[in-house]
Amino acid sequence: MNSIDAAHATVHDYPGGSESLGPRVGISPAVLRNKVNPNNETHHLTFAEARRITALTGDHRMLKAWAHEEGFLLVKVPNGAADSSDMAVLEQVVGLGVANGQYMQAIHTALADGRVDVKEIERIREAERELQTVAATVTQRMQGMVG
Repeated sequence: MNSIDAAHATVHDYPGGSESLGPRVGISPAVLRNKVNPNNETHHLTFAEARRITALTGDHRMLKAWAHEEGFLLVKVPNGAADSSDMAVLEQVVGLGVANGQYMQAIHTALADGRVDVKEIERIREAERELQTVAATVTQRMQGMVG
């Protein structure tokens, strides 16, 4: 997902959409709808507005998409000992297995018809980024257990 589509999804997936979110972030609902409309070329979401929306919604798709567009992985830093508990580590290890399965599924699906197209490669790359992100998160949680 690119950052423009991520902004659109973040606003429209918020309970009540722009009508509910707009006033909470100081933007009129109609203007917010226009700012995240991928087909609108006159209104644009500012960096400060994107940060307010992300902070209020807890939805990090815009940040993640921007990082991926620039070739970075986005890994949330664990916040203290609570994130390094046995259960938290187990949850992340299981998540790593799920992400690996999704990566393999994307490759399997791409190969099923005997040829690979551009959209399939993008799905594989997205699954790969997710797998790498989850793997880095597991390592960070394990590092939190050092002591």
